[in-house]
Amino acid sequence: MSTPPRRADPLRMVADARTFFVTSSTHEKRNLLQSDRAAELFLKVLHEYRGQGKYRLHEFVVMPDHFHLLLTLDREITIERAVQFIKGGFAFRASRELRIKPFWQKGFSEVRIDDRQAFARMREYIHDNPVKRRLATTREEYPFSSACRGFDLDSPPAGLVDFPVLTRYG
Repeated sequence: MSTPPRRADPLRMVADARTFFVTSSTHEKRNLLQSDRAAELFLKVLHEYRGQGKYRLHEFVVMPDHFHLLLTLDREITIERAVQFIKGGFAFRASRELRIKPFWQKGFSEVRIDDRQAFARMREYIHDNPVKRRLATTREEYPFSSACRGFDLDSPPAGLVDFPVLTRYG
């Protein structure tokens, strides 16, 4: 299995707040996240690290064989470290609680989000992913996506989103 391409400019990896669209797949693209139990555990880990202030979480979707995130990091943490928390934390818990391993493919891909158009495109991509894969008929009905109501999300950084979208965030 090949490692996904890394697209972010290494010179811009550590700066003030940076927003990324992140994708990673399960080992051999197996549907290891398809059960409610696995997807719910992933969301629990994702929100626990958010609660610890490791990153700000704006959007997400947990698909059967991969995930997508829109998150913002402060200068103290690199994108590699944030993804390590998420993937490593989940793999540890999945091994212990679900008896599943190995879990992730090596590496991940990320795209730096620098403007509101890119943020909006990635947000739409995340929300539409379950519908395109025929896991739901509407984006709001897929339970493992930020398009579904009831998830606590962080507001996008200033300048990355138009004001009408801000009403979704707490």
